[in-house]
Amino acid sequence: MSKLSNDVLRESISNMMEASRVKPRKFMETIELQIGLKNYDPQKDKRFSGSVKLPNLPRPRMKVCVLGDVKHCEQATAIEVDSKSVEELKKMNKNKKLVKKLAQSYHAFLASDSVIKQIPRLLGPGLNKAGKFPAPINKSVLEQVNETKSTIKFQLKKVLCMGVAVANVQMTDSEIRTNVVFAVNFLVSLLKKNWQNVRCLYIKTTMGKPVRIF
Repeated sequence: MSKLSNDVLRESISNMMEASRVKPRKFMETIELQIGLKNYDPQKDKRFSGSVKLPNLPRPRMKVCVLGDVKHCEQATAIEVDSKSVEELKKMNKNKKLVKKLAQSYHAFLASDSVIKQIPRLLGPGLNKAGKFPAPINKSVLEQVNETKSTIKFQLKKVLCMGVAVANVQMTDSEIRTNVVFAVNFLVSLLKKNWQNVRCLYIKTTMGKPVRIF
């Protein structure tokens, strides 16, 4: 049962979007959901982690790189997604600086089954350390890339606040609302006492002020 008021959410989104339109930026702003938790002790309570695919694609500009076999590299090139073959990865020669640079150049990596097994041997632990170990490709590269761009992750670390990108300013108000509700309900399902653990929820554009929705 969602405790988000539809009216509050509608008004908050329209106020936030209005502010964004008044002061347009030279880049596409992302809309972030900011979460404050309560009655939770990150030291004692189990730290949760979960990923969910949002109904509308929030981050079209997210940079994804395919570490693939010939077929997947060809599919990636066809949709203008960067890719690296095993030969190119071998050339890095486990050089930590090169692997770190690769990890910093992309938000996420996808890899063919045959390549994923070789990654520790080809690149060492660099991608893993950066928290960007590739996800396996189990459908077409296009579908997998879109799924990656639509998936958000909630992970509790040592502090009781989190932020995740759930939409962007080029989406319609109703698409933003759908994504926000979807993300919030999924987050609440991860919490031990559900809504009793939620202190506050805000939404904000990259350069805008936070707007409280709960």
